Formats: sequence, structure tokens, C-alpha cells
Amino acid sequence: MHLQGSSWSAAVASSDGNGGRNTPLRVDAQRNLEHVLRAAREVFGELGYGAPMEDVARRARVGVGTVYRRFPSKDVLVRRIAEEETARLTDQARAALGQENEPWSALARFLRTSVASGAGRLLPPQVLRVGVDVETEIRLPQQRQAALVAPAQPELRLVERPMVAEDEPDDAGAAALLEVVGQLVERARAAGELRPDVTVADVLLVIATAAPSLPDAAQQAAASARLLDILLDGLRSRPMG
Repeated sequence: MHLQGSSWSAAVASSDGNGGRNTPLRVDAQRNLEHVLRAAREVFGELGYGAPMEDVARRARVGVGTVYRRFPSKDVLVRRIAEEETARLTDQARAALGQENEPWSALARFLRTSVASGAGRLLPPQVLRVGVDVETEIRLPQQRQAALVAPAQPELRLVERPMVAEDEPDDAGAAALLEVVGQLVERARAAGELRPDVTVADVLLVIATAAPSLPDAAQQAAASARLLDILLDGLRSRPMG
């Protein structure tokens, strides 16, 4: 996924999709906004965040000027979609934590729900970057202990890195997502059901990998479910034989 143009942080302004104004939208304007957001999720999900605004407008069946009235730049629209997707993933992770007593079932439920919703095709680039940057901080004691007796593994980098300022602070939504996914990982590892070398970054990579974009919805769902089954099997720890 690629961002073009100004830095990611520049998209903060006007991210309410109303040009920075807090006045209520007319009914027709609200309807256009919903069409644009739905179209943006579909287009970015299929083509990545580098897709042009003209494609979003065409999918929404509105003029490109209508899109720009709601979102002064593509970065603003990308930020809106990415923030909503991050919040949705966080809610899914919290639901798995709260509704599944078994640690492995909770982690698997989160992954299945996230992949089925197509979240992998809209994972914000910032979340992928943060997932790598904080990997050493979110490693658990069991991982650090295992690292002392296991051979070093090559570093996993979940890039494509977005064009952001070097001093840009981490997004609060991304931090919340990483925290709750970290809890899922910690519980599954503490129960001995998750491979000790699996990190939060690996879990995010699974979500991104197991959500292919195929033209046929039934084929896409079947392919995602099959691929996720394989990836879950790879994440699970094996008893020593």
C-alpha cells in the first residue's frame, strides 16, 4: 500500500470529511459522503491506497469535485478510511478477548473475523510500520528468554512504509490496536498454544496476507478461509515429540 503526495500527518486536518466544519450535512450531502466512503473502501481494498481519487468518484457515481469537497486531498480520505479500519479491528480484537475464554480460540476468532471483513486489504500503512517499530518493546518475557537459547531469526519487516515525517508521533488508534492484539498474543503464548517466536507484527501480517482481492466474492471468501487455516496451523505451537 502506498501513499502519495504530502505526509501522512498532513491528513489530520479536515479528517471529519466535512472540510473541517462541524455544521450538519444536508441529507443529499450526507448520502454522497456515505457513497464516497463506501466506494473508497472498495477501491482502496482492491487497488491499494495508491488508487486515484477519480476511481473513487467513479465507483461512488459522483463527480470528482464532490469527493474533493468532502476530502480536500487524497491523504485526508485515506486517513479517514484508515482510522475507521483501525477502530474496527480494535473492536474485533476486544470482542474476541471478552467473549472467548480459551486463549487460542480468542486469537483465532480475531483473525477469522478480521480476514472475513476484508480488513487485511485496508490495514493502515502506519499500523504496519508501528507494528515493526515497536516489535522489540512488545516482545514478552517468554520470547526474550527463548531468544537466548534459540538462533537469531532474520528481522521481519512489514513494509511498504508510508511517506511520513520521521518525527511523526504514533497514532493513538494504532497504539490501541497494537495493545489489544498484544493481549491476544500474550494469552495464547502463555497457554502454550502459540509458537514462542510469533509477534504482534506476525499477527498483523497474517491479516494482511490472508485477504486476497478476487473478482468473485465466493472465490474470495473460500480462498481467504483456506489460506487462513494454513496460516493458523503455522502459528500454533507443536508439542515436543
